[in-house]
Amino acid sequence: MSSSQNTRRSARQRRHRRLRKRVAGTVQRPRLAVFRSARHIYAQVIDDRAGHTLVAASDLEPSVRENGSGTKTDRARAVGTVLAQRAREAGHEAVVFDRGGFSFKGRVRALAEAAREEGLVF
Repeated sequence: MSSSQNTRRSARQRRHRRLRKRVAGTVQRPRLAVFRSARHIYAQVIDDRAGHTLVAASDLEPSVRENGSGTKTDRARAVGTVLAQRAREAGHEAVVFDRGGFSFKGRVRALAEAAREEGLVF
């Protein structure tokens, strides 16, 4: 890994640690955590007190690939929609958004907006 990649990665990890000091998921309001790589995007709804993932979705799932074919942003929207539907089915209407140290733009924003449109409250 080159030094510029290492610096960018460590900066994101520092931002995420700083963010996690204030953001924690509970049973009533779990944490919606987002991770994006260069090719894929993953999202989970997590109860931090119990240490359990309640719901998860990613663009690697066949159901998401069918709905969100196209650009990476389109797939992120599809992940947000699927995740919100699963969370609401599991009885979770309100969540705390954890952007994972990533900027709130592009794919992260598309996922968040799609989840909001499906009825999740942040």
